[in-house]
Amino acid sequence: MSKQIVARANFLVFAVLIGFLALIGALTWDGFATTRSARGWTEHTYTVLATLRDLRIALRDAETGERGYLLTGGDDYLAPYQAALGRISILEGDLQQQTADNPAQQARLRSLVPTIQSRLEQFAQTIQVRRDSGPDAAIQRFRDRAGHDTSQAIEAGLTAMTAEEQTLLSHRLAAVDEHTEWVHRLVLAGVAVAILALLWAARMLNHAWSRSAGAEATQRALAGELRASLDSLSQGVAVFGPAFRLNHWNECFQTLLAVPPAMLRVDMPYAAFVEFAASDGGEFLETEDQVRHGQSRNGEPVVYERTRTDGQVLEIRRTPTPGNGFILTLSDMTKRTQSEAVLRESQKMQAIGQLTGGIAHDFNNLLTAIMGNLELARTRLDPQHPVVTHIERSLWAAQRGGTLTSQLLAFARRQPLSPTAIDLSATFPELLPLLRRTLGEHIEVRFVDTAGLWPAMADPAQLESAVLNLALNARDAMPGGGRLTIELANKVLDEEYARSHAEVTAGDYVMVAVSDTGHGMTPDLVARAFEPFFTTKTEGRGTGLGLAMVFGFVKQSGGHVKIYSEPGEGTAVKIYLPRAVGAQVPTMQRSSAPAELPRGSATILLVEDEAAVREVAGAILRNLGYRVLEAQDGDEGLLVFGAHAAEVDLLLTDVVLPGKVRGRELSERITAMRPEVKVLYMSGYTENSIVHHGRLDDGVQLLGKPFKREQLARKVADVLGVAPGAGPENVVDLRTHKRE
Repeated sequence: MSKQIVARANFLVFAVLIGFLALIGALTWDGFATTRSARGWTEHTYTVLATLRDLRIALRDAETGERGYLLTGGDDYLAPYQAALGRISILEGDLQQQTADNPAQQARLRSLVPTIQSRLEQFAQTIQVRRDSGPDAAIQRFRDRAGHDTSQAIEAGLTAMTAEEQTLLSHRLAAVDEHTEWVHRLVLAGVAVAILALLWAARMLNHAWSRSAGAEATQRALAGELRASLDSLSQGVAVFGPAFRLNHWNECFQTLLAVPPAMLRVDMPYAAFVEFAASDGGEFLETEDQVRHGQSRNGEPVVYERTRTDGQVLEIRRTPTPGNGFILTLSDMTKRTQSEAVLRESQKMQAIGQLTGGIAHDFNNLLTAIMGNLELARTRLDPQHPVVTHIERSLWAAQRGGTLTSQLLAFARRQPLSPTAIDLSATFPELLPLLRRTLGEHIEVRFVDTAGLWPAMADPAQLESAVLNLALNARDAMPGGGRLTIELANKVLDEEYARSHAEVTAGDYVMVAVSDTGHGMTPDLVARAFEPFFTTKTEGRGTGLGLAMVFGFVKQSGGHVKIYSEPGEGTAVKIYLPRAVGAQVPTMQRSSAPAELPRGSATILLVEDEAAVREVAGAILRNLGYRVLEAQDGDEGLLVFGAHAAEVDLLLTDVVLPGKVRGRELSERITAMRPEVKVLYMSGYTENSIVHHGRLDDGVQLLGKPFKREQLARKVADVLGVAPGAGPENVVDLRTHKRE
């Protein structure tokens, strides 16, 4: 009976305490809410005061700008004046909203706004007088007392509104202080009651000893969970005590440090791990002396990186613990290091691309003018004339300059590509005779094909150029002769390979391997082989852009390139091109070039901003029988087309044109008016208007600068559909043909 009475008494006391605490909490919450509301109104008053201050400043800025203009007549002073006018309108609107709860302030503001507008009109009139009648008339108007009186009225109005807000601020701050004091008292009362409740709870804790066994079991389970969590970390963790002996570790520590399981036992000295890690070559972990003398005074961890011979990069973090022990944490940073290398490569590509793109357009225009004029001069001379030899040499030099620019654009991945599905097994045998003639009889050329070779997705012309560059490099590495092997194979680059090469996407690739038996390269040379202008050849024997072009072409095509080489053992360059999936392989046919250049009588609208290029291109086309209309920019091109709309058969335009109408927009406007007009772009550096993701847009025809007379003739004929080798006696007039 007594136990029941005690239990009821305890329950009653507990209920009373809970009720009292609830009452105190409710009152405290209400006090906090009231205080928060009062604080909000106080902040609102500060906002109104700040707006009034900003309005006063804006008016002064406007007046300062007006006076500066009156004195100097300089338009520079009107900038702050105009800015102040904008701020005044905004601030008036802000005040209208902020004082919506105060009828007195609203009334003041309604009377103040017309006064401000009147003063602004006075400013504007004075500025207009200064512009129209000169400084003397403006100063005379400035001395008029009307402006001064208006300014005084504005100042009085702003002062009255500020005083009203200051009064409100005082009242509201007092209310905040009053509510805050009341809340403090409620909190103190609640704390006192809470202390009583805690004392009562402490008495109840004396009865909790019977539950200690269950709590101990819970702790053991928690320790097991913590151990499992530690083992699940992707970082290796090991705890060493004050005597530098191992206390705890996780499985990842063994994996990353690659230590045998026998070494992982309690009390294993730290020196044993140092010695084992050093067996991989060089100093890997800090020695015990370095740990003792390298402890940071503020307890911050010591962090350093080490690279294994297999390329794995580990970040090692040593964190001190109380008692002079430490925690050793190992993190695999290989992926991060590879990503940083890819980022650096991307930044280098961007810089080179910007540099190359900046010079390519103008440089190729100059080369086009040079080559075109030289070829026109050559056609007017007898082939036996002594000057023809000099012209041929100049043409070769100009073409070589264009090749250098093209190689730089290729390395910077700015070369426009026309990728298509290629059957390498069918196309490479046709390339072998060219390679044998180019390399010479002292080099044996072998070709190794693979049955069931996948089609590759790449630009055929660029791929042929890349293989030729690799073959020429191989020839230079075998001055005494040797063997060049070209091998084709299907390759699958898996996730493991992609993890070790951050720029590679796992998937199916077609491999083109070019191997030689030359002198080979050291690892340092291999690391720099793809750098632009880097070459091991003697001065004058190489530009250092061949491999750079190959690298840029492969990367822009979404592929991968790798060099394998050892000194004295030769070199193998393996190009991995993406597999063409679901694309139809076009039939590749090589035909000998006709002796006669294709001619025609069509009308061509030539739009080119560079006068020299426009002149030489027009002369070549007229020499081939075409009628040429010329324009120097997009706007003039539209005017010329408007005057000859029914006559134009082909638009030949530069991509990069001055003015608002660029080459792509010009072609779209013309084809919108006459869809049957053919379009041929020409450019020494394509912009994003016709190239996206490094590839020409579908259906776009492009003639790259610098171009030769033969290239221009054949490209124009190809776009117009003129039969190759058409002579003057069978010229095709497209307009007549269409009418018939």
